[in-house]
Amino acid sequence: MSFLFSPTSIGQVSLENRIIVPPMCQYSAIDGMPSAWHNAHYMNLALSGAALVIVEASAITPNGRITYQDLGLWNDEQANALKKMLEGIRQFANARLGIQIAHAGRKASTDLPWLGGKSLSKQDEYGWETVSSSNLPFGNNYPPRELSKDEIEDTLQQFVDTAKRAEYAGFDVIEIHAAHGYLLHQFLSPLSNKRQDEYGGNFENRSRFLIEVFRAIRAEINPNIAVGVRISATDWVDGGWNLPESIELTELLEELGCDYIHVSSGGLSEQQQIPISPNYQVPLAQAIHEHTHMPVIAVGLITEPEQAEAIIATGQADFIAIGRGMLFDPRWPWRAAAQLSQSIKVAPQYLRSAPHQLKNLFK
Repeated sequence: MSFLFSPTSIGQVSLENRIIVPPMCQYSAIDGMPSAWHNAHYMNLALSGAALVIVEASAITPNGRITYQDLGLWNDEQANALKKMLEGIRQFANARLGIQIAHAGRKASTDLPWLGGKSLSKQDEYGWETVSSSNLPFGNNYPPRELSKDEIEDTLQQFVDTAKRAEYAGFDVIEIHAAHGYLLHQFLSPLSNKRQDEYGGNFENRSRFLIEVFRAIRAEINPNIAVGVRISATDWVDGGWNLPESIELTELLEELGCDYIHVSSGGLSEQQQIPISPNYQVPLAQAIHEHTHMPVIAVGLITEPEQAEAIIATGQADFIAIGRGMLFDPRWPWRAAAQLSQSIKVAPQYLRSAPHQLKNLFK
């Protein structure tokens, strides 16, 4: 039996294999509402053979969007639209469905990536004022406004309200986005957090906001729904958030009932020096895996089935997230099953697509 295709679970959510589609922003929403693009995109991914598909970062408030066309979950209209989308997908696909909830903080208010992705000011047609842990900008972006403690409390409630809407919409998994230089990561990192109150300074204070968000969401959400956290395990900058702090944070989250940790890296500083190569983030996941009983998701330039199989087989991580590779090859799990001599469940409409020499590929 292949390790990659062995069944397991995240929290109370059973999964048929260890392949996950991570959140990938599509920048195709209007006023936060999912569009026809989202319906087609997520149906396609849910039919891929991956056990879990996590819907892209969905903003908890309009000013928490990265761009003006980000998906949102700050109102009931959006929740109803996502509920309808999930109901459509589940008519044909058996993948479990998750959603990442997020606030972009100082990396908000930017143009669409394919239009250059530049920072937009509040005077621009599609721009608004950004906020952060401190008033330090990201690179050449417009400086954010430091959140007051009352605003931190309001943002905490927005995270909880968004998680409740995700539960109403029918998601199996809720992922709290604390990676890639967005708001919760901005509180974690000493490079972006220069606060002098109980939310800044030492590790305990910088971690406080994320811990409060997780604790509040976990207390409000049905225990059958898995709640996990995505982190950047290191800023890849001297003096920034680092792997030992990520391990300590993981241990705190596990004590609070977190269901998994999704290990990425970087995104907070333009000064980052990332040694890009296949598996470049896997050692980070492995180091965290050695200090937790929670499932650990590894991601980052994992492109080949044998590569993914080896990561699971050697205990470096529990799950493999395939992002850009899945966009390029939306049937990546089929290919992996074929190469690893496994069978995979597919929609009956696709059964006749199996090559003759792989007649046992499909269940």
